[in-house]
Amino acid sequence: MTDQGVRDTRTPAPGPTATGNAPRRADALRNHERVVTAARELFAERGLDVTVPEVAARAGVGRATVYRSYPTKEDLVLAVARDSFHALEERTLAALAADDAYRALVAYVPDLLDTLRRDRGLATAFLQARLVPAARLVDLIGRLVEAARVAGPLHPDAGALDVRIVLCGVVRQLIVLDEREPAVWRRYADVILAALRS
Repeated sequence: MTDQGVRDTRTPAPGPTATGNAPRRADALRNHERVVTAARELFAERGLDVTVPEVAARAGVGRATVYRSYPTKEDLVLAVARDSFHALEERTLAALAADDAYRALVAYVPDLLDTLRRDRGLATAFLQARLVPAARLVDLIGRLVEAARVAGPLHPDAGALDVRIVLCGVVRQLIVLDEREPAVWRRYADVILAALRS
């Protein structure tokens, strides 16, 4: 064996340097962002029945790229639904912290329904109460209704049960009927508020 051969055997093949790794890491990050964006768009448009191959195709990556970050479809749904749900929860807490709870409720209900109309995945996750802590959100909305009773003309018994039956019932039916017309959702936001008023 030659001297050169010994050197080749003992010296590992030059690996990627930190600089060489950077483009690869940047590509991986871009692919990950594309996957999340594609999943968010598809879940919002069509609900949670979207497949991983459809997400990969929308993102312009292979299925293996999706599965590297999200081993199952439920992992991907959870990641997207939790982000959307967290934003919705923050808006609910902001309404609950408002000085005038009644005015906050009157603004919040149409906004909530419009959010759920535009995001079928979030609406489905909310109604299934399996992927996100929907009970916590319903409790927060119930607290908003109870606070609004003090500030405005709501029925004296209005509370969390009405949120579950009236608000969640309306949302469920609009989703089941695949209703997408904004005016219809606005109309039923008014119906919900009318049902809560004394």
